[in-house]
Amino acid sequence: MHAETGKARKQPGAARGGVDRRTLIAGGGAVLAAGVGAGAVALGRGPAAAPQPPPAVPQTPFHGDRQAGVTAPQQPATLLLALDLAPAATSDGRTALRSLLGELTGVLADATGAGPADPRLRDGEPARLSSLVGVGPGAAARLGLNVPPALAELPAFPGDRLDQARGGGDLVVQLCAADRWPLTVVAELLGGAAKSAGATVRWSQPGFLPRTPPGTTPRNLFGYKDGTANPAPAEAQQWVWGPPGPYEHGTVLVYRRIRMDTAGFAALPEDRRDLAMGRRRGDGAPLTGTAEHEDPDIYAKNPDGSYVIPNSAHVRLSSPRLDSGARMLRRGYSYDDAPDDRGLLFCAFVRDPAQFTRVQNRLAAKDALNPFLVHTASAVAYVLPGVREGGVLGEGLWG
Repeated sequence: MHAETGKARKQPGAARGGVDRRTLIAGGGAVLAAGVGAGAVALGRGPAAAPQPPPAVPQTPFHGDRQAGVTAPQQPATLLLALDLAPAATSDGRTALRSLLGELTGVLADATGAGPADPRLRDGEPARLSSLVGVGPGAAARLGLNVPPALAELPAFPGDRLDQARGGGDLVVQLCAADRWPLTVVAELLGGAAKSAGATVRWSQPGFLPRTPPGTTPRNLFGYKDGTANPAPAEAQQWVWGPPGPYEHGTVLVYRRIRMDTAGFAALPEDRRDLAMGRRRGDGAPLTGTAEHEDPDIYAKNPDGSYVIPNSAHVRLSSPRLDSGARMLRRGYSYDDAPDDRGLLFCAFVRDPAQFTRVQNRLAAKDALNPFLVHTASAVAYVLPGVREGGVLGEGLWG
């Protein structure tokens, strides 16, 4: 703060050792005027200025070319759930799926509208709810749906301990919002809609993010920034979204529930943790750089010929440089279901799930993080293109 120096000049009319008489009179008049004004407001003789409400936070629109659950900014809370259709013949199954998608579209469009039908969604701060709906490979094959040819279940990976009751599903839905409350309400509404269409909820899984300043990368439960190297829009157009044609505004979700041994990892010295990750925990920068968003140089070497980012580092094994530049859009969330069951809900969006398979095979073979990770659930789904007002999700499935 700037401060003036030197002797202060006397103000005209100032009394030595006291307060200027004219200033005192003027001040008293101001106080008296303030008192009269306050009394006038109290007696109803003058208008009181109403406090200005804070600027409204816009809701995330439901309608559009692409589903907002992929395009909207990542929110602090998520809930994933999967639905199964009742067993039926192919023709009946397609009819049931049409009905279910109509019900889901109605619930999700209403929940994100200006005046949701459920009063529990009308109170409090705007929920900023966003959602996505995807079709699983099993339902697509069983019902002969028009989905990308690359849509397929993932193969088994070494070290997987998958609980089938926590993965898969004919439909996968992801809800994201500013907090857990609207997710619980909307999930209840979706469950009712599914029941009315003859479907059942197969599994559900909540997740969360830490408090993070806008525009910064959230951290996972290992304490490292997660999602730094996401693709730029032009890269996403090539690697995340479908090619021009019927799948252009769709993508594929790969979901993995990964239990993390947070205590075991934290017991390692910090330099070993950084080497296992390939990034520094403090600033998120790669071991070859000084800033978080620098591209890791996986070929940089130390004077002794060893790689700066070790061969077993997570960042090296998942590097796009080992996969012809292919990138995933990653939006991970943490979960905490029990003292011995907490970790990461890995959600990746890709044009072709084979891309994820290539990366996961490298990680499963020699990732330094493997002693601290167990994959416990998995799902794949074709995230449907968005829908215009008056339409229904999945209109291109029947072609």
